[in-house]
Amino acid sequence: MRTAVIGHVEWIEFARVPAVPAPGAIVHVSDSWQEPGGGGAVAAVQLARLGGATTFFTALGDDALGRRCADALAALAPSLELAIAWRPAPQRRAFVHVDDAGERTITVIGDRQGPLGDDDLPWDRLDGCDASYFTAGDEAALRRGRAARTLVGTARTLDTLTAAGVALDALVASANDAGEAYAAGQVDPEPALVVRTAGAEGGSWERRDGERGEWAATPLPGAVADAYGCGDSFAAGLTHALGEGEEPGDAVVLGARCGAACLTGRGPYSAQLRA
Repeated sequence: MRTAVIGHVEWIEFARVPAVPAPGAIVHVSDSWQEPGGGGAVAAVQLARLGGATTFFTALGDDALGRRCADALAALAPSLELAIAWRPAPQRRAFVHVDDAGERTITVIGDRQGPLGDDDLPWDRLDGCDASYFTAGDEAALRRGRAARTLVGTARTLDTLTAAGVALDALVASANDAGEAYAAGQVDPEPALVVRTAGAEGGSWERRDGERGEWAATPLPGAVADAYGCGDSFAAGLTHALGEGEEPGDAVVLGARCGAACLTGRGPYSAQLRA
């Protein structure tokens, strides 16, 4: 099994609080930690942990924080191959409040940095790849991802997906989050499969030919801890399963298991599903 992620990384400072502070309020942090995040990073680590060979094509700021991201990702998933384009810009970072209900509220600092199709990266790793997942990059990078047998995208990057005109085997969207919504016709050609997550309500999928289905949320393997990274872990599980040739109804089950496992851990990685 060979997979890839083309995407972004953010350095995250997490703070656990009773509730997100109201304007003018002061809250006290009960726990804090730092580690790399962002949809690309979380999905890449989850794919690597599901087994097989995974390459992560990304771009990092050529500064101390960017180097720290690379070192931390290498430690989180030693089997993950990092293909990094270094940028002469500050590394993107974020601050995340995690409240007592496990919900995350994110403040992002800096522009999203994704790989470019003309970056000097080992793009040949995508040739014959079973599946690739795209979260950030330019149109040329997305077209590079099409070399994989299965190409999955996220609705967070609709502008790039629309401009590139690349055929997607699957698009991951949200039924609840306006920033990740998708309506038929927004991407041409229409994705072969659109998957819409709905959190605790599970989600639904629909093929281009009209076949559709739903799934129920997977029972949690532990107590709710932190929602950060659940959606990205879901997307990684879905990508892995589609790359193995699974039908949508089975692929979303693995995605849901990955999302449920992530929800029970501190940060996006501590409880991710492993092969």
